[in-house]
Amino acid sequence: MMTFRQLTAAAALAAVGLGLATPMASATESRKRTTTLQQSVDAIQRTGTVAVVAQSTGPDGRRYATTGVSDTATGRAARVTDKFRIASSTKAFVSTVMLQLVGEGRVSLDDSVEHWLPGVVDGNGNDGSAITVRQLLNHTSGLFNYTADFPAIDSVAGFEADRYTTWTPRQLVGIAMRHAPDFAPGTDWEYSNTNYILAGMIIQKATGHTWQQEVTRRVIRPLGLRDTSAPDTSSRIPGQHLHGYSDFGGSGPTIDVTDLNPTIAGSAGAMISTTNDLSRFFSALLGGRLLHPAQLAAMKTTVRATSLDPVWPGARYGLGLMEIPLTCGGVYYSHAGDLMGYTTRDGVSADGRRTVVLEATGDGASDLSTETAQNALIDTELCAGGGK
Repeated sequence: MMTFRQLTAAAALAAVGLGLATPMASATESRKRTTTLQQSVDAIQRTGTVAVVAQSTGPDGRRYATTGVSDTATGRAARVTDKFRIASSTKAFVSTVMLQLVGEGRVSLDDSVEHWLPGVVDGNGNDGSAITVRQLLNHTSGLFNYTADFPAIDSVAGFEADRYTTWTPRQLVGIAMRHAPDFAPGTDWEYSNTNYILAGMIIQKATGHTWQQEVTRRVIRPLGLRDTSAPDTSSRIPGQHLHGYSDFGGSGPTIDVTDLNPTIAGSAGAMISTTNDLSRFFSALLGGRLLHPAQLAAMKTTVRATSLDPVWPGARYGLGLMEIPLTCGGVYYSHAGDLMGYTTRDGVSADGRRTVVLEATGDGASDLSTETAQNALIDTELCAGGGK
C-alpha cells in the first residue's frame, strides 16, 4: 500500500524451493526455466530480504521457487503456499468491483465524488464535486496521499503505538483533507492511497455492503481463491504465512510487523493472499472473466505515470492497473504492493495467459537493487514465455 522506501533487511536463512512444470514443456526446458527462476529469487534475497517466494505460470507450465525463512524466530523455511499481506495489489480487486458496478449501470466513471459522498472531500482547496470516480481509480484526482502524514507507518515507535488501532475510512480521508491538493483534478498524475479509500466508501454507498463483502462476493468466491481474504479489523494472518519485518528506515530495531489492524490500509491495501491465488486473479482479470470488454478496456486505458520512472521506467497507470514495458517488446500489466515488511510484485500478459507473482519480506536494500532484481525476475519470466 505505502509508497515509502523500505530500508535495511533482517538477517535471513536460505532454503531452496521446488519447481513444477506441466508435461507441455520438454523436461530439459522445464529444468532450465525452473533453475532460472530459482536464480532470480536468490538474486533478490542477496539484496537483503528475509524471504522470497515466486510463482511463474503459463501455457507451458507452472514453476515455483523460494528462499529464506517465513519466521526468523522459528527458522521455518518459506513456502510458496504461504499467505502474505498484498498491500496495494488490493487496488486491482477494488477497481474490478467498481468497474463491475459500472458495467451494471449502478455507478458511472464520470460521477463526482460529491455525488456519492457529500461533504467528505472538502476544505483546504479540496472539492469533491470536481473529482470523478475515474480520477480516483487512475490517481489523477490530485488528492493528498494520507499515508504521507501518518505516524503509524513512519517509525517503529509510531507503528507499535497504533498497530492495533481501528481506523475508519472517514478518519483516513480526514488526514488528507488537512492538506491542500497536490494539483487540480485531471491535470497530472500522482499515486495517492486516499483515492482508493474513497473508492471503497463509494462501493459501500452504491451497494449497501462494505468493500470487503463485495470483493469477497464478486471476486474471491467466484474464482475459488481459498487463501485470499479481505479482512476487516482482525490483526492476524490466518493459517501458514510469511512474517514481515521492518526497522522503518532505521528508526529503531527491526521488529516483526506481521500483526496489525488492517484498517490502517483499508480498501487501499488491506488484503491477504498467496502467489497462486494472485496468479489466478490476474489471469482471470486480464483474460476477460471478471469484466465486460468495455470495462476491461477502460481499466487498461492508461495515463503516463512519470513519478514511477525510478522503479518502472516508462510506466503508465490505468484503473487499478499499471502498464510496464517489457525489454523484449510489448508491455505487461501489474499492481505492485508495498506495506512495511512486505513487498508484492506481479506481472501478467495482456491476454492473461502468463502470470508472475513474487513476494519478498523484510525491508530490502536502501537503494534500488531489490527493486531492480524483482523487476528482472518478472521481465525474464514473461519474455521467456513470449513477451506480449
